[in-house]
Amino acid sequence: MRMIEEIIARGHPNITAKHKTTLEITKEGELSKRGDCIIGVKADKGISELSEKIKDYLKRGRSARISIILPDYGMEENLTGIGAEKLSFTHPTDIVVRKSSFICGRTLLIKADKAAIDLSREMVELLKDPSTLLIFRIEII
Repeated sequence: MRMIEEIIARGHPNITAKHKTTLEITKEGELSKRGDCIIGVKADKGISELSEKIKDYLKRGRSARISIILPDYGMEENLTGIGAEKLSFTHPTDIVVRKSSFICGRTLLIKADKAAIDLSREMVELLKDPSTLLIFRIEII
């Protein structure tokens, strides 16, 4: 069974995408330079608002592919990670993908094959523009 959920977010001038182990989108509108894992702001969903079907599958340790799409520029980056039984999906504003196995209420996937630093620098430059639209697609594989 194939399941897809999309979250829409926006760019921000302070996006640097330099974090080596995590990648995040947030519903928050403001971003300091310290938020170096954040690649999108003003997201239309936080992790607690994802579909129950997606959350249930990820709690079973299923793999998921994340596509980070900039539709206005025809750009896409993909990464994969896995779910885990201890995922709680409780955070109201944030969605975090991690290379590590650390789990908290913001964690969507662990053991991911990419973090913010691994995104193309061309994409990161485009994400510095608040008018840039980002689609964060979660696909259960």
